[in-house]
Amino acid sequence: MSRSLTLLLAATCALAVASVYFSQPLLESMAASLGVATARIGLVVGATQAGYALGLLLVVPLGDLFDRKRLILSQLLLSALALLAVGMAMDWALLLVAMSMLGLMAVLVQVVVAHAATLATPAEQGRAVGTVTSGVVLGILLARLVAGVTADLAGWRSVYFAAAGLTVLMACLLWQTLPSAKPVTASVSYLQLLASVLRMYRHDRLLRQRGAFALLIFAAFSVMWSAMVLPLSAAPLALTHTQIGLFGLAGIAGALAASGAGRLADQGHGQRTTGLALALLTLAWIPSGLLEHSLLALVLGVLLLDFAVQAVHVTNQTLLLTGRGEMASRLIGAYMCCYSVGSGLGAVAASWVYARWGWLAVCGLGAGFSALAWGYWLYLRLRGE
Repeated sequence: MSRSLTLLLAATCALAVASVYFSQPLLESMAASLGVATARIGLVVGATQAGYALGLLLVVPLGDLFDRKRLILSQLLLSALALLAVGMAMDWALLLVAMSMLGLMAVLVQVVVAHAATLATPAEQGRAVGTVTSGVVLGILLARLVAGVTADLAGWRSVYFAAAGLTVLMACLLWQTLPSAKPVTASVSYLQLLASVLRMYRHDRLLRQRGAFALLIFAAFSVMWSAMVLPLSAAPLALTHTQIGLFGLAGIAGALAASGAGRLADQGHGQRTTGLALALLTLAWIPSGLLEHSLLALVLGVLLLDFAVQAVHVTNQTLLLTGRGEMASRLIGAYMCCYSVGSGLGAVAASWVYARWGWLAVCGLGAGFSALAWGYWLYLRLRGE
């Protein structure tokens, strides 16, 4: 794993995950363009996460069965087609189907993370996962800013057309530079592979614990980023797409936390990092609740939230993958399925809660998810796990 290859894989993850998050600052424009009520627009994120969850179960495990390079290239090309379909959708139902397909293909992020963990030496595995995951964080943050600027200049559909072109370009770069890797479980059938993923939930205690953390922290994450655009774009603030996208830059600390958390996990501090990050995640909702009075307070809340979520996320993956490279794809797929369920749940619940009770109720919802995750961590510590 050379430095240049690690950075290229990080860039691949950034582009792939950005395709999932482009919609968040554009929800209001999508709703207006297609004549959809505000209370229902959260289904765009929910449909994407539903496709993502399906891909985690059905597509990601293929990385333990086939050459991951070919799998990554195939997913990139299919992602480009899905992006074009989203940009051309003129009907609400067709948009949801296209977003589901986009989510289905976006799971190439997990295939890339598993590939990076397999290529890296055991002593550098946490750092490699952290660096590649930093690309995921940057993709999430830049997606909002780039989508906002592009939508203000040429409309929300242009965001997806441009992303399709970049995805094809990335596929060409990886075709030239990415090494192949023979799968360890090539003799196993696809159905046996899927069955082994389901068995993991039953027999792997660490997967269940870290999966529960993923579900709760990404539910909180999605509550913030799915609902925040609604009060910011409405009166009296009435911010533009570009201005809303700039809030994503406040979460740049999350990218720094990603690689740092991987190094701490390599050094045996994964549990302590998890507890501290979950405490910060719960506290992040206090300044976030002041959105209607202070945008600086919201910036602080976003910074704390992104820092905490990504620190826990990288720690989770590093702990799960340590010493288990032969099942890396299945572990990541099973873990990220919990992430996807949490993200979809948070997005749908947040738009519904905001439409009925407003921003403070949304912050209460996010704080509830965060506190539940922290409480679960304390429970495990008391039990010595």
